[in-house]
Amino acid sequence: MVFFNTCRVSLKLHGNVVVVAAKQQQCVAIQSIAQRSISSKAMRQGLPSQPKPAPFPYKEKRYNFLRALFDPTTSRLDENSKLIIVEGPPAAGKGALAKELAEELDMAYFKSPTVTDSYINDYGYDLRKLDPLLPESCQSYVENDFIKDPTRNHGTKAARFQLKKLELRYQTYLEALAHILNTGQGVVMDRSPYSDMVYVTAMTETGIVGKSVYNYYHRVRNNALFALWRPHLVIYLDVPVAETRRRIEARNRPHEKDSKIATEPYLKSLEESYKKDFLKEVSSHAEVLVYDWTKTGDSEIVVEDVERLDFEKYGVYDEKMKDWRRYDKWDWNNNRQKFTHDQEFILRYLNVPAIQCPEIIIPGEDYKVFENVLADAPGSKYAKGFNSDMGDKGMLFKLS
Repeated sequence: MVFFNTCRVSLKLHGNVVVVAAKQQQCVAIQSIAQRSISSKAMRQGLPSQPKPAPFPYKEKRYNFLRALFDPTTSRLDENSKLIIVEGPPAAGKGALAKELAEELDMAYFKSPTVTDSYINDYGYDLRKLDPLLPESCQSYVENDFIKDPTRNHGTKAARFQLKKLELRYQTYLEALAHILNTGQGVVMDRSPYSDMVYVTAMTETGIVGKSVYNYYHRVRNNALFALWRPHLVIYLDVPVAETRRRIEARNRPHEKDSKIATEPYLKSLEESYKKDFLKEVSSHAEVLVYDWTKTGDSEIVVEDVERLDFEKYGVYDEKMKDWRRYDKWDWNNNRQKFTHDQEFILRYLNVPAIQCPEIIIPGEDYKVFENVLADAPGSKYAKGFNSDMGDKGMLFKLS
């Protein structure tokens, strides 16, 4: 047991460890991995590289107790092992900036997931082809459908759509955490599950979904987000509603400029929720940089600002960066194993009974039809690698 009330915190940093001076043997040092600030590739150029193990192939090999004995997570982490989120309204240029930052900071870029991609199964078959065989409640509803008709079926489709977006962003965030802890490479993400709530707020305030959907969404969100580590840095691109409207019209995507989700009330609600709800909430833990992106800015200036941030100035008891301060190397190792191999278990936190939100529930008889049709779809009868009709072989000798 650790008794923090009997410890005093030393203000002196020894390497990359915050030392807790103990009065009793039960006290431990809390490790805070990484140097004080992120450095770009240009800043690192010409400097001797710090020796560290090669990235662990976590998608091919399992990180278990035996490997943890000889492969501590902290051995790969450095000042750039950070999680950065780029946020902003539609058409703000989030993806473009996130890609540029990832390139200049030598980090991995994780794009925003789409519901459209989730309909492509492991064998490349587009499950939307099954729509003619399915009842209306089970037919596909992706980004283009939402843009074209957000109030379809009195908003029930939009409600399920946004819950699916939350699930996909949650899963992508888990993959980002696993990537950082297994490779030591930082990650720049386009949006996150933390900001997804702003869309439900805008949908509720503009009448696309009802209050019961809003309440249920937040029950799901509150039940699941605690399992994640919050980001180190959030970069918000501030674009006025009028400019957002102009950009939406300029990119001329089908049905978008005339859609309800491109109207001034929807975009205004989105902007207000971003600033009043999301940024206020996330700033309690992460550093936040806000840029006026009315005119697209220079990514090099953003990189310079990021390099000036000191992520290690906070103490043991500060809320800032709390999630990334672990007790010892085994705390790091255990969380690495959890985020890498227990993703299916963690995703179950999103499964909250919709007792008080019947509009998102698919009727049982419809879902039975869906299950039967899905089972006959190419590559969907069994798990990946066990479908002989798709060319899989050696199923008898496969363990998983």
